[in-house]
Amino acid sequence: MRGASRESLARAQQALAGVTVSESLGGELFSVAKVLDGNGSLRRAMTDPARPGAARTGLAGQLFGGKISAQALEILTAAVDGRWVSARDLADALDQLSVEAEVAYADGQRKLDELEDELFRLDRVVVAERALADKLSDRTIPVAARQELLRGLLQGKADPVTVRLAERAVDGRGLHFATAMRSYQVAAAARRDASIATVRVATDLTEGERSRLAEALGRQYGRQIQLNVIVDPAVVGGVRVDIGDEVIDGTIAARLEEAQRRIAG
Repeated sequence: MRGASRESLARAQQALAGVTVSESLGGELFSVAKVLDGNGSLRRAMTDPARPGAARTGLAGQLFGGKISAQALEILTAAVDGRWVSARDLADALDQLSVEAEVAYADGQRKLDELEDELFRLDRVVVAERALADKLSDRTIPVAARQELLRGLLQGKADPVTVRLAERAVDGRGLHFATAMRSYQVAAAARRDASIATVRVATDLTEGERSRLAEALGRQYGRQIQLNVIVDPAVVGGVRVDIGDEVIDGTIAARLEEAQRRIAG
C-alpha cells in the first residue's frame, strides 16, 4: 500500500491493538472484506474522500452494526474513517487485519510458536504434493470443496487458527494458495517483531546449529530471526539463506555454478 492507504492501515492496526481479540474477530473482519469485494459501489461509498468521515463511518455502522462484534465494528470504523488511495485498498486492509487478529489470538493463547510451525509445515506439504497443490488452486473446484479437503488433511493435527488460515488461503481473494500461506507466516513472525529466514541445507540442522545461525543472522540484521529450514539435497553442501529479497548463498552448488560461469566466460 502507498501513502494515505498505508497511514490508514496503521491507524486501523492501532485500533486492533486496543481491543480484546476474540476467536471470532479475524473471521468477522474477513467477512467484511469479502462483502466489499463483491460490492464496488459500497467500496466507493466507504472510501470516497468527498464524503465526510462521519458519513462513511455512519454507513459502516448502519450496514454492519449488530451483525459483527463491537470490537470488529470499532476496527472497521477506524479503517473507514481513514483515507485510501484506492477503494480496493480498504478491503485489502481488512483482509490483512483479519490475519493479524488470528495471529494475535494465537499469541494470546500462547500458541504462536505452534502456529508458525504448522503454517510452515503445511506449506511444505503442499509444495511437495503437486496433486494436492493443483486441487487447492483449481478455481473450477468450489471453494467449499477445497476447504473440506484441507479440513480432512488437518483434522486433529493442527490448531484451529491454523485451520482457519488454511481455509482462508483457499478462498484466496485472488491470491495463489502458496502466496497466501507465506504471507500468513510473515504476519506470525511480525507479531514477535521478527523476520523469516528460509534456510536450505543438504542435511537437517541440529537445534544447536539452528540457534547459532538464528543468533548470527539476528546480529547481522538487527532483529529477531525466525528460521524455516528446508532440507534440499540440491544444495550439495553449505547453507543458502533467503531473507526477504536478500540471498546469502554459501552452498557448494552455488560455488560450482560460479566456477562454471567463469570457465565459460
